[in-house]
Amino acid sequence: MHDWITTPVTADLLRGALDVEHTEHGVLPHRLPARARAQNTDGQLAMAESQPAGVRLVFRTRATAMELDALPTKRTYVGAPPRPDGVYDLVVDGRPAGQGSVLGGNVITVDMAAGTSEVRPGPHGTVRFDGLSCEVKDVEIWLPHNETTELIALRTDAPVETAPPADRRVWLHHGSSISHGSDAASPRNTWPAVAATLGGVELINLGLAGSALLDPFTARAVRDTPADLISVKIGINIVNHDVMRLRAFGPAVHGFLDTIREGHPDTPLLVVSPILCPMHEDTPGPCFPDFSALGEGRLRFRTLGDPAERASGKLTLQVIREELARIVKQRAAEDPNLHYLDGRELYGESDSAELPLPDGLHPDAATHRLMGERFAGVTFGSDGVFSSD
Repeated sequence: MHDWITTPVTADLLRGALDVEHTEHGVLPHRLPARARAQNTDGQLAMAESQPAGVRLVFRTRATAMELDALPTKRTYVGAPPRPDGVYDLVVDGRPAGQGSVLGGNVITVDMAAGTSEVRPGPHGTVRFDGLSCEVKDVEIWLPHNETTELIALRTDAPVETAPPADRRVWLHHGSSISHGSDAASPRNTWPAVAATLGGVELINLGLAGSALLDPFTARAVRDTPADLISVKIGINIVNHDVMRLRAFGPAVHGFLDTIREGHPDTPLLVVSPILCPMHEDTPGPCFPDFSALGEGRLRFRTLGDPAERASGKLTLQVIREELARIVKQRAAEDPNLHYLDGRELYGESDSAELPLPDGLHPDAATHRLMGERFAGVTFGSDGVFSSD
């Protein structure tokens, strides 16, 4: 038996969140501020930003056991296999120390063929970690990157205090579902989290599944968030949503970067183009789920675009890479801290042959780790644009 001490979950115990909302159950970490959320009407983005990719509870304690009550919101898809429960990663003094999941919770059942969804309320649950040393230690509990998570109560068998501020540089990264975490094995194994660990930096992950669309409110969120290093990965959602043509894309990129520079005029800023995605390299979007594959219990995507539509300004990944490289080269003449990285350095042709994208869009767990290792080597290495040397 433990003599539990309950510690309220407050903003000073959370890292990686830009806002904390008080709910009837507890607190809900958000990855976009309230002003940005108020300007959004898209359900996909609302879901994505409330999923705490890169968000973690951080505290110092002598506790040998701890419990976290949480209310997750999980997703299932009609006709597809059940998704695994979200994973909580425990880190003690910088080293992995355990994993767990919270059962139960709310369930959103999505019927992609009908374009509908249904919410079934469920009970909260508890993730428990024990068998820890009684020494003073710094603890991180990384929240599931793919489940909206309301935090209800933190219990420990020794007092908790706020951990001192990290002495590491803060890296803020924005991107699509691939940066959000897609099919990574756990929150510390998304490619940005892997890269942050190897690079020795504090991560703020603004990867927003399906929502890296050059939204002005996202640019303002980046502008207004303290950071030592910034990267923005642009392209795949622009293509697979078919949201704009080449004429609009260039000015939108300039506007996005202009807004970031208003708050971070000299911060190292890296523009990353899309990783290889064979179906969109030369073929525009939009793309949609392949419902025939869904009926077989597999989720795959296919594009409805036509390569001939490039002539009318429709965007492909090849076109986007060329335009991003051009824009960065043009701006870098007056902005020496602006840099470009071709995403195919993280995942390219040879990788596609060995580690194909399982659903045609998203990397699997092994590819997330590979991308994180490569990003760390290219950017945080001695010759990298984020090098501390």
